[in-house]
Amino acid sequence: MIINLFFTALYLRSQSQKSLSKLLCSLSASLHTHSLLPHKDKPSNWNTTHNFVLSNPLLSLLEKKCNSMSQLKQIQSQMITTGLISDGLAASRLIAFCAISELGCLDYCEKLLKNTRNPNVFSWNVAIRGSLERRNSVEGFLLYMDMLRSNGSRPDNYTYPLLLKSCARLCLIWMGNEILGHVYKLGYDSDIYVHNAVIHMLVSCGELEAAQKVFGESPVRDLVSWNSLINGYVRSGRAREALGIYREMEMGGIRPDEVTMVGVVSSCAQLEDLNLGREIHQFIEEYGLTLTLPLANALMDMYVKCGNLEVAKTLFDRMEKRTMVSWTTMVVGYAKFGLLDTARKLFDEMPEKDVVPWNAMIGGYVQAKRGKEALGLFHEMQAMNVKPDEVTMVTCLSACTQLGALDVGIWIHHYTEKHKLSLNVALGTALVDMYAKCGNMTKALQVFNEIPGKNSLTWTALIGGLAIHGNAQDAINHFSKMIDIGLMPDEVTFLGVLSACCHGGLVEEGRKHFAQMGTKFNLSPKLKHYSCMVDLLGRAGLLEEAEELIKNMPIEADAVVWGALFFACRNHGNVEMGQRAALKLLELDPLDSGIYVLLASMYVEANMWEKAGEVRKMMRERGVDKIPGCSSIEVNGNVYEFIIRDKSHPQLEQIYECLIRLKGQLERVDHLNCSEVGNAI
Repeated sequence: MIINLFFTALYLRSQSQKSLSKLLCSLSASLHTHSLLPHKDKPSNWNTTHNFVLSNPLLSLLEKKCNSMSQLKQIQSQMITTGLISDGLAASRLIAFCAISELGCLDYCEKLLKNTRNPNVFSWNVAIRGSLERRNSVEGFLLYMDMLRSNGSRPDNYTYPLLLKSCARLCLIWMGNEILGHVYKLGYDSDIYVHNAVIHMLVSCGELEAAQKVFGESPVRDLVSWNSLINGYVRSGRAREALGIYREMEMGGIRPDEVTMVGVVSSCAQLEDLNLGREIHQFIEEYGLTLTLPLANALMDMYVKCGNLEVAKTLFDRMEKRTMVSWTTMVVGYAKFGLLDTARKLFDEMPEKDVVPWNAMIGGYVQAKRGKEALGLFHEMQAMNVKPDEVTMVTCLSACTQLGALDVGIWIHHYTEKHKLSLNVALGTALVDMYAKCGNMTKALQVFNEIPGKNSLTWTALIGGLAIHGNAQDAINHFSKMIDIGLMPDEVTFLGVLSACCHGGLVEEGRKHFAQMGTKFNLSPKLKHYSCMVDLLGRAGLLEEAEELIKNMPIEADAVVWGALFFACRNHGNVEMGQRAALKLLELDPLDSGIYVLLASMYVEANMWEKAGEVRKMMRERGVDKIPGCSSIEVNGNVYEFIIRDKSHPQLEQIYECLIRLKGQLERVDHLNCSEVGNAI
């Protein structure tokens, strides 16, 4: 009866076990990374202390001395000769060795299972467990189907936790629901181990409401049930609800353990609630809970995210044993607080590193706008044969965007294609942003069209790129399409739209979208939005309206806003208003040499020589030096920076020789153009 109910979906998808296996393997490959359970690289000890086994010479030899499959086959031959193989317990020990011993062989395990007359439920369970844990594949589910087809043993309360945990690991909710139907059919929903496995499967697959319903309706629950639910909500980013369940657990008189507190501390980290985090930390100490490695790591992470690096460092220094998570948490912490050199020192001291700490350190450089060092570390990562992932690629593309390093960005794009990294939304958006800001809008549009399931960030990156390149109408059209498909814009999206209006001189369009921020999308304009509007109005010569907008701002105008007005006044020759804007700029930053230089230039252009002299005198009296200009160029994937009168480059002479030749060629071209104009006259 059960076999007719089981895996209906599977039988509709496939007519054979082979095609079924291919289907589930593809699902496994794409979904295993979402597991909430760590994969066991080494199976547990397979041995037993059963008296019958230890008292039998052959079985005792299997338990204590067998070190290879060839030895197991010799013992099996003796068991066949003596007739011991017909004993269900004895046969199950052969199957257990093959299934979960590190020296075993799963293929031979299945042969033994299928050639054993009426294998007991333990034999089936241990074979299923071996397939699920050691291969992380669908073969365990296929063995379960074979078990249902057999006329012997039936599944028990040890079978279902194995299957449900595997569904959790692979996020196979549809298969989990099929198995759940069997659990209810056979009445195992009242078993505490099965019950907890059901909750764990549901929360791992993101079905939190279903998990809450199973939890609330069942009279069977223990600490594991509570922990599964709390940590499930935490992993789904629903920290407040996780804390609510914890408070409910407290009211019920359930004593928490270290696993409970990992979930609670992680909730405080998500909410960045330092006071609650301290309170929970104090409770852990007063309650006498053991500061396990996961709990210590969770506390460090909480303090880092809540801004208390000192306590995180104290916890790290006190740890007798540290995991890669411990080291990475502190690297992230130091990088977050701008202590990049300390973060790098700690990173270099790590005893082992996988891709995660590399990503953390590269990301730290990118956040600090040190893109050159980020790409340098990426090259080191490659030299160490550490395989980058999508996060690495996204971070490195951000570094390329900062530096304008198009060649490196193209190489990263080719790398993702060559190694078949999934073009997900995050990677696709980073590529669009990089191509747009590095000057290749055609490629940015091509990548944009290839991304499946674009989100608002993807559209925002494209709109901003089109705005930078002066494609104002295209940017506004894409904004309209984004709204039409139901995506909500944010402040950055509107920054791109207003920039597009500014570049295109679209005053009415700019006014409309600026007004819609609050009226239609409930967004409050920030300083950058006001600076865009001032720039838009200023370029159009609407200087009085621009100044009035600044006066009516609900927030204090910054240097960018006043700077936009000042440049507009200079371009339109409004010296009086420009002077007011410049004085505001000097109030905000009296040491900015650029303001003095531009103000003096404005006076010179208006033939106000005395005023220009006063500005230069003020600059000298205040000890303000003109900051030298800086330029950069990318050659063969390397970014070189130069300041005025720079003599640091090893190929200085060749560079100057090249510049002299270029200058000569430009002078000749200019002379020829002047001659042609003269002849035409």
